[in-house]
Amino acid sequence: MIEETTSIEQYIESAPEKWRKSIILLRKIIKDNLPKRFEETMNYGMIGYVVPKHLYPQGYHAKKGEPLPFINIAAQKNHLSLYHLGIYINEELHSWFIESYEKSTNKKINMGKSCIRFKKDDDIPYDLIQALVKKITVEEWIRMYEHEYLNK
Repeated sequence: MIEETTSIEQYIESAPEKWRKSIILLRKIIKDNLPKRFEETMNYGMIGYVVPKHLYPQGYHAKKGEPLPFINIAAQKNHLSLYHLGIYINEELHSWFIESYEKSTNKKINMGKSCIRFKKDDDIPYDLIQALVKKITVEEWIRMYEHEYLNK
């Protein structure tokens, strides 16, 4: 785990050497392909992509005052993680990603509920991640989130 940092550049500099190039490339892919209006920031000690408070003033129900999280990149000692909350909430997207991952890599996915873990930089399917980050707009994410967490 990287010590608490205050900027994305500082986070990248303090990441384990073996993950820096992958973080930089993942960050570029996300920034270049994520639908408009998501915002890049540091949150939860990771590089994050959130719905900014000016677009969704309610913020995240589990952490009052915080913007609504969507995607995070986290460098650990033994793996690099990509957190995608859309995969956690949307079963169709979850199934698509797992099937696509296993077809494109011929490997079994190492995944938690929203966390995709990569043990080696060669395991990261950048083209698939590019397709994944394009799939949900800010408005769609807010609707999914509210349906899952606020309308029950």
